[in-house]
Amino acid sequence: MSTLPVQEEIKDLIHARRWAELKDAISGRVAPEIAGMLATLDPAERMLLFRALPRDRQSEVFAYLEDPQQNELLKNLTNEDARRILAELTPDDRTALLEELPAEVTQRLMALLNPEDLREARTLLGYPEESVGRLMTPDAVATRPDWTIQQAIDHIRTHGRDAETVNMIYVVDERGRLIDDLRLRQILLADPHATVESILDRTFPSLRATDDREEAVRVMKQYDRVALPVVDSGGYLLGIVTSDDVLDVAEAEATEDIQKMAGMEALDMPYMRTPFFEMVRKRGGWLSALFLGEMLTATAMGYFENEIGRAVVLALFIPLIISSGGNSGSQAASLIIRAMAVQEIRVRDWWRVMSREIAAGLALGAILGSIAMLRILLWPTRETLYGPHYFLVALTVSVSLVGVVTWGTLAGSMMPFVFRALGFDPAVSSSPFVATLVDVTGIVIYFTVALVTLRGTLL
Repeated sequence: MSTLPVQEEIKDLIHARRWAELKDAISGRVAPEIAGMLATLDPAERMLLFRALPRDRQSEVFAYLEDPQQNELLKNLTNEDARRILAELTPDDRTALLEELPAEVTQRLMALLNPEDLREARTLLGYPEESVGRLMTPDAVATRPDWTIQQAIDHIRTHGRDAETVNMIYVVDERGRLIDDLRLRQILLADPHATVESILDRTFPSLRATDDREEAVRVMKQYDRVALPVVDSGGYLLGIVTSDDVLDVAEAEATEDIQKMAGMEALDMPYMRTPFFEMVRKRGGWLSALFLGEMLTATAMGYFENEIGRAVVLALFIPLIISSGGNSGSQAASLIIRAMAVQEIRVRDWWRVMSREIAAGLALGAILGSIAMLRILLWPTRETLYGPHYFLVALTVSVSLVGVVTWGTLAGSMMPFVFRALGFDPAVSSSPFVATLVDVTGIVIYFTVALVTLRGTLL
């Protein structure tokens, strides 16, 4: 038995042109594993391994490859092989592929499709880019309510091979309008002589073809289904969306939100495939805006230049004050943005959130203020470092922290509501954006408190 790692063994077999042994080496492996092997090979090796696959497995493995690898293989396959693979892909996978390919490649591939597949592709590509319609597959198994259970089972056996999944069976009336969905086990466990109508409860979740993809994620999570029916405005069954596609959407949406919360535009493709200048453009815009915002901090400090000159000790705590406010604001913004994303809270809940966050801000500020006061009062060289009025300095820092943290928490929690009310994605009220806002106001709060507590002593 070879002691080489599987990947190296595959490469050696390819280079040695030992095709029979290569086919044996991959024959017992599942499609995702083979796709993983293909991803690590160079283009020439990838093509040779792909051609070594049995024809009936090529399309299955192809569906698990990343877009660039699919595009590369299609460019090198004959028209007949490309036609066969496209025809064997599920409609939703085929639509996703055609969306990502360059326009000229998409046109070539669509010309290879048979009339039925071409109509199907054009229909799915006709829906808005981020809609459920682009995500769905029309291959669903539907029965009629007046059929017997045995007729329904026979129908599933006949048509189930072409369906994306048979875990969910849909019931439509004579006009094709969806009236219920059934789990396969409900049908299998029912009396074969009973009618489908007898096991219906006529309550079911569904999606509109024009719904946003995020709605599919929410509904699938709420109802815990492996597939959801997609209907048009009249309630007619168009197709289904399956859990594997929804998981891909959830991952993409989470990635987009995380990138926006980092203070940048969301990338349109994976990090390593994003062109350098595109990366700079998407990061530079927000970074420049945040930099201009931070310049207001210098302006605020210039306004209190005299106070800083008379009480230099105050400058020691400026980083502490503004970072605490920014951190508390970022925490609040992240919590609210995520709660909005999973629909735990809505815009109308802003008052309840405000009251909670004010209380949380006061509590968090009191904790940090207490730590700061103890740090100053218990420091061995406090009089040398902070001067004879070290207690007033400690009080200034402590009270300022309460105010700045409370304000940061309030600003961070309310900013997503403002953006949502204005029709923007709450994720754009990113942590850096909130931190920049709180930095400027934190300086004002700090020196305002200092003017009150240190008047007649240091100021």
